[in-house]
Amino acid sequence: MDKTCLNINSLHPNNGSKKGRLRLGRGQGSGKGRTCGRGHKGAKSRSGFSKKKGFEGGQMPLQRRIPKFGFKGKTCRKKIVGINLDTIQNCIDQKKENNNNIVNKEFLLKKNLVKKNSIVKILGRGELHTPLEIYAHKFSKKALHSIKKIGGKVMFI
Repeated sequence: MDKTCLNINSLHPNNGSKKGRLRLGRGQGSGKGRTCGRGHKGAKSRSGFSKKKGFEGGQMPLQRRIPKFGFKGKTCRKKIVGINLDTIQNCIDQKKENNNNIVNKEFLLKKNLVKKNSIVKILGRGELHTPLEIYAHKFSKKALHSIKKIGGKVMFI
């Protein structure tokens, strides 16, 4: 048989190509005893050391150097409160003494339909039976049509 023939069972790495794992802290003679390659003192020489994500050696990190801008989430958004026409009609029916027929923010606050700083939008579900003067920030098309059809007035705040 020819000796240059390669078989899987005869494969092996070249001499000196495979090094053993470096064993730290095994005496001075090993070359990595005493400080084990960590140097003297300082945080990096201690056990359990791990630096913070984004740490740049005390320099102001990138995420703090760059100014904030852009997206503002749900916390910054103003709340738009939708109030339907049938809800307004129910409030008018309950309180018979409202002779002036004006629905404004004060009226809605008394009925606990809105909060102080909320934006009011009148929506078109249901219908009105009495002509009203309604003050709000926004109106839907259906609500505008229904209010004007009955003879009411629409006032944008």
